[in-house]
Amino acid sequence: MLKLTPRQREVLEYVATAQQERGVAPTLREIAAHFGFRSMNAAAAHIRALRRKGLIKVEPHRARSLRLVQPGWVRKPLAHIPLYGSIPAGFAEDRVQEARGCLSVDMDTLGLDLRPNPRLFALEVRGDSMIGRHILEGDIVILEHGRTPRPGDVVAALIDNESTLKTFVLVRGKPCLRAENPKYPDLIPAAELVIQGVMIALIRKVK
Repeated sequence: MLKLTPRQREVLEYVATAQQERGVAPTLREIAAHFGFRSMNAAAAHIRALRRKGLIKVEPHRARSLRLVQPGWVRKPLAHIPLYGSIPAGFAEDRVQEARGCLSVDMDTLGLDLRPNPRLFALEVRGDSMIGRHILEGDIVILEHGRTPRPGDVVAALIDNESTLKTFVLVRGKPCLRAENPKYPDLIPAAELVIQGVMIALIRKVK
């Protein structure tokens, strides 16, 4: 297996990320500016080292000509998802969500064909009303705000000003929330139902 210095790996990942996000490779000047090198010579030295190791090739007489030879060497960018407190998977509860930090996750590892975006957020589950969907107390659910829910989707919702995690269903054409545990009733909004996010992934902590 080829060995890379930490800086060589960082340069390789920067080239890959620039190609993914902008569709073009960075120039030596941009690499130098990104890493704070005093001159482009340092950037060029790292590129030469990566070329010798067969990870990058340079097409002569072309601007922005850096190309990855083995894209599998590069880690995919992580998504940094804010974690907003907990959400009850039981009876709806009136509570204020508090920011607790963020999760850094690899979208590919979660099997998500989705680019990181600011609509993603995470909540910790409390309660047992969703055990029929294998969602347990202490699990972290990742949700996307602004996604239109379909019947059967698990959603974080505000129902009559109380928050809960339930399955979105239609009953006689009207939206309501269903628990996945028979000891909890369906929740039918008396006035308002606001879908705050649709669940796209679940993370279970090892206890």
